[in-house]
Amino acid sequence: MALHENEIPVDETLVRSLLQAQRPEWAGLPLSPAGAGTDNTMYRLGHDLLVRLPRTAGSGQSVRKEQQWLPRLAARLSCVIPEPVHAGTPTDAFPVAWSVLRWIDGDEAGPDTVGDWATFGADLAAVVRELHRVDLMGAARADGLSWYRGGSLEPCDQWIAGCFDDCRTTVGSELDIDFLEQLWRAALALPEPSGPHVWLHGDLKPTNLLVREGGLHAVIDFGGLSIGFPDAEHSTVWDLPSQARQAYWDTLDLDDVTWTRARAWAIAVGVSGISYYWDTFPAFVAECRARLRAILADAATR
Repeated sequence: MALHENEIPVDETLVRSLLQAQRPEWAGLPLSPAGAGTDNTMYRLGHDLLVRLPRTAGSGQSVRKEQQWLPRLAARLSCVIPEPVHAGTPTDAFPVAWSVLRWIDGDEAGPDTVGDWATFGADLAAVVRELHRVDLMGAARADGLSWYRGGSLEPCDQWIAGCFDDCRTTVGSELDIDFLEQLWRAALALPEPSGPHVWLHGDLKPTNLLVREGGLHAVIDFGGLSIGFPDAEHSTVWDLPSQARQAYWDTLDLDDVTWTRARAWAIAVGVSGISYYWDTFPAFVAECRARLRAILADAATR
């Protein structure tokens, strides 16, 4: 099902035609669906490759950003991240940039794959700390590296207020939307973030964290790569169990103001996801609902 207006249709025939035109040596390799997110559709190609195709023209910029910056970041990070091996160019049939990357073996982070959640949370925090310390290499918060999650909360307030209203209609009987909005407004009342801009992954949720032998192995999907303030980077810890969340907090020694802003970003992504994808992407809506439930439970004890 299409998730966005003007979504570009993709199927195996299209993918093979792109490969035949641009990488004919790969066109005959086995091809199978490898999942789809809110912005991209993926196909596994042979044993070692992954084809990544944006759902919309607007997501093409994210692909180019990955192609430009992932090789530079990989040389400065100890964790495994995606490796682009082909920069696909637009065609008449698919008028957006696309990518082929090395396949990374691993399972999504979850209760059946993670051996110890406290260790996992600490390891994730170490990855985040390392990424945030990488030199900006001349990049700045501009153009494709200026995603909203690296900025301040205030510019999102009008948009998120409408999402709270939508959620009162859809999940209001299940979740305390009024209290979630109070937490959002408490963060808005804080001083604006300050300090140096850093590299941000932008979406460190469990589906973008690959596990091997019970531990964190790789971080994938850098479509939200940006430069900005780090608060929103921490928001996805509410997608993890409380043991991981506490270990993450302790490892990074986050202060209460940063935590409050991070929680507000988590609320914003949760309510906006429910609002936007309610009729089209039930699995993602379920992720957002679970995140908001975790925030409410956490707020009662912290």
